[in-house]
Amino acid sequence: MRPRLGLRGRFALLAAVVLLAVLAMVALVWHRQDAMHRDTQQLGLQSIQDFSSRRLLSHGRAATLQLADALVNPLYYFDLDAIGAAARGMLRQPDVSYVIVYDNEGQVIHDGSPDISTYGQAMSDPFAYEVLALDGAHVQSSDTLVDIAAPIRIGDQRLGGVRVGYSLAATRADERQVGGIMAGRLAEIGRSQLLWLGLLLAGMVALLAAIVVVLQRALVSPVRQLADAARAIEAGRLDAEVPASRRDDEVGDLMRAFAHMRDSLVRHDRDIRRMAYTDALTGLSNRLAFRELLDQRVAQGHGSARQLALLFADIDDFKRVNDTIGHDAGDEVLMQFSGRIRDVIDQVGGPGAELARFGGDEFVILLQGAVVEDDIRARAERLAEALVRELGRPITVHGRQVFLGISIGIALFPDDAGDVSALMKNGDIAMYQAKVAGKNCHRFYSRVMDQAVERRVRMEQDLRGAWERGELSLAYQPVYRLEDGRLAGAEALLRWRHPEHGPVSPSLFIDVAEQSGLIEVIGPQVLRAACMDARGWQRDFPAARGLFVSVNVSARQLRASDLANQVEAVLRETGLAPQQLHIELTETAVIGDEARVSSLLARLRSAGVKVWLDDFGTGFSGLSHLRRVPVDGVKIDRSFIADVLRDPDDLALTTAIIAMAHSLGIHVVAEGVEKEGQYAILRERGCDMAQGFWLGHPVSNQEFTRLLV
Repeated sequence: MRPRLGLRGRFALLAAVVLLAVLAMVALVWHRQDAMHRDTQQLGLQSIQDFSSRRLLSHGRAATLQLADALVNPLYYFDLDAIGAAARGMLRQPDVSYVIVYDNEGQVIHDGSPDISTYGQAMSDPFAYEVLALDGAHVQSSDTLVDIAAPIRIGDQRLGGVRVGYSLAATRADERQVGGIMAGRLAEIGRSQLLWLGLLLAGMVALLAAIVVVLQRALVSPVRQLADAARAIEAGRLDAEVPASRRDDEVGDLMRAFAHMRDSLVRHDRDIRRMAYTDALTGLSNRLAFRELLDQRVAQGHGSARQLALLFADIDDFKRVNDTIGHDAGDEVLMQFSGRIRDVIDQVGGPGAELARFGGDEFVILLQGAVVEDDIRARAERLAEALVRELGRPITVHGRQVFLGISIGIALFPDDAGDVSALMKNGDIAMYQAKVAGKNCHRFYSRVMDQAVERRVRMEQDLRGAWERGELSLAYQPVYRLEDGRLAGAEALLRWRHPEHGPVSPSLFIDVAEQSGLIEVIGPQVLRAACMDARGWQRDFPAARGLFVSVNVSARQLRASDLANQVEAVLRETGLAPQQLHIELTETAVIGDEARVSSLLARLRSAGVKVWLDDFGTGFSGLSHLRRVPVDGVKIDRSFIADVLRDPDDLALTTAIIAMAHSLGIHVVAEGVEKEGQYAILRERGCDMAQGFWLGHPVSNQEFTRLLV
């Protein structure tokens, strides 16, 4: 007889079956939940890694391009101080490992270090090859580093490039930390779920459905919402909605932490954009922001026929402030100028006027015509005149009054240009013409200016190699002692006979040589030729023994670190006695770095070379330099000598210069003596030497030797 299964057994069996079913379901649910945790963790980490990489690349590219723009002027003028300041500013940014500014040959110009230990070295790292010929921003990366390079261009000319290396160590550490936090949070949630499922299991089948619902609401839904938000953030939608939660548990902590992370990313993105589009010193829009605005306004102008006026404003003689008072004072000047410009624009500029700082001492203003009939040219002229008046007033910096001024170039759209690049180029050309016209003024762009710039560029091209082709030569103007009327020496003057245009005025081509840097090549050649000719005089003519030759040295040559070495090498090569070489430099060349210049001149004088201050009396500080700079003599500028016979003030000033110089034990030469009466009165007042057309015109070396017979 088969045993009878009673109700208890059935109940027990049913309970066992239900329990087994619940256990199986719990096991299945637990297995599925564990897989979901792993997927969630992997998805979260992947989202964070992708976002971090995109953010670093976006920030790095924008910062590198901004740095490349900021380096255009310093690299064009080879201003290592400005290049170093920009590189060091970038190095101070988070995660930046290195900054390398290089030329078109791949040689390092600056690395942000104070001593530029890698200067002139060829880049040899694995990333160096691909950046030499790049046309735009270029990104290379390894497991630990992202290298972002950008070319530095001025117009179509490529000056070199800049590379910025971003370390991935901090990013990877943050990702590992976030991954660890997420894994820990999910593990805690898993343990909490296991306990919760155990309690639900005790409630048997009746509570099983409730457990599923609770789990669904408590974990799966929030995690999915967070995953959706993470994917949206990954796609760049930083304003994606993150579910809010008041839950006081791990899931609530995770949701709130995710919300805080999203807010932090939003703030960081806003800060990056502010840094990318705002000038750090003045708070004005920078070049990048202004270019985007100008693109937008020009695009709108094509459709509406509204006119635009672009004003390029450059502070006159701003470098003198940095050189004489310091860069802190220069920053204060820029802030005061930006405030004054902003005030004038508010008063005169009209609606829609925008101001930006392009870097250095250059500001740009955009005016937009309110209606089609609005005379934008007249409004731009009124604004320019108001700016010239306002910025011509002195400003007080560090307790000193500074007089500067501003040069403004104006280009109109669409009259002067039909696109943004041409408009900006023409505004820059007009500003340069304002500089040429005497500074502290404004000029409108015209087609003639293009021709002037083209002529200057052509002159620079023709000047290259002119010495080797025999087009450049030296003329010598005799210098006489006033005491006995005997020849004392000669000043070497550079002359250029162009093969097509004939003689070129020295005031034109020497200025081009100065600004282009060619003077650093031509200067040593002039020095060597003058010393060689002077040595020939003394060798071939007994009367020439003791005659000196004076050679002009430009401010750019004076700033070169090897001028003293050049002079000593030329003297050794030619055999000319050091005391028979006079180095002439202008007073303005000394201003700004008197300590270094004094050391250089002291070295030359200790070797026996004489040092003279040329064009004396036309500088900024007058006789004060005679107390601080070691010189052997001064040359009174011809502007004083010209009116010495009829202007009592010029006569008194000339007499005072002679007396003061003699009291300091230095000699005086008068330039521009063109009348016998000038010669007589200078001799009467005790002037030591003189030169000028009345005494002798500049002549070739062959003609000068006839004076020695």
